[in-house]
Amino acid sequence: MQRIEESELIINERGAIYHLDLRPDELAHKIFLVGDPGRVPVVSKYFDRIEIKQQHREFISHTGYIGSERFTVISTGIGTDNIDIVMNELDALVNIDFATRTIKPGLTQLQIIRLGTSGSLQKEIPVDSFVASTHGLGIDNLLNFYRMEPRGAEQDILQAFITHTQMHQQFAHPSISSASGFLLKYFTEGYFTGITITCPGFYGPQGRILRLGLSNPDLIDQLTSFHFGPYRISNFEMETSAIYGLGHMLGHQCLSLNAIVANRINKTFSTMDC
Repeated sequence: MQRIEESELIINERGAIYHLDLRPDELAHKIFLVGDPGRVPVVSKYFDRIEIKQQHREFISHTGYIGSERFTVISTGIGTDNIDIVMNELDALVNIDFATRTIKPGLTQLQIIRLGTSGSLQKEIPVDSFVASTHGLGIDNLLNFYRMEPRGAEQDILQAFITHTQMHQQFAHPSISSASGFLLKYFTEGYFTGITITCPGFYGPQGRILRLGLSNPDLIDQLTSFHFGPYRISNFEMETSAIYGLGHMLGHQCLSLNAIVANRINKTFSTMDC
């Protein structure tokens, strides 16, 4: 088995992976991802006990138990660039032997659920509702750096989206990946479902105009009007497609759950603490 060099897999002096500053024994196999570091204790307060707290930069991790089940909650910060770090390092913690720097012969599969905030792209998905993402469709370019092919219906959805928006001619070539069906089935009652668009920014890439003009002023209308069979675009944010795409390629089960804090069609924003 080929050894992974020190420049590729960075392990610090306490035997922890560099960005997350976690050792393999400090990570549970059921993981919640939140963007804001301040949300980590909001989640972990529901643990019966916390055994590990670690922090490095914006990456805060709490590992503990609810009953006999062990969980980790980790803050990712904002954007797919951070998700690239988090997903690869989570996988390395369970699927690479840190002593030999080689890939383990058997896959350890993680269950990863994102708890995030998002903007609705359909007028009937109101502020303060919840969306479970059936797919993550990225217009951010990250997954184009990896060898990934859409599966089954994903290819048809992606091609229809490209035809509808012509986005590939001006921006990054879009990518798509599906949620874990195993996890998604537990989040149907009380949730809207749909395709979540992942953008590379909050202002221009999400069609917001402050002092700068937009190269694609019709973006919101293009996204809202897209339909393919039973699929439509429900919301957009900045992480889901990377979690789904990297999770699929690495062999993990992933789901993105989104609290809707803005409705871009109705021009409303939540009054709750976000």
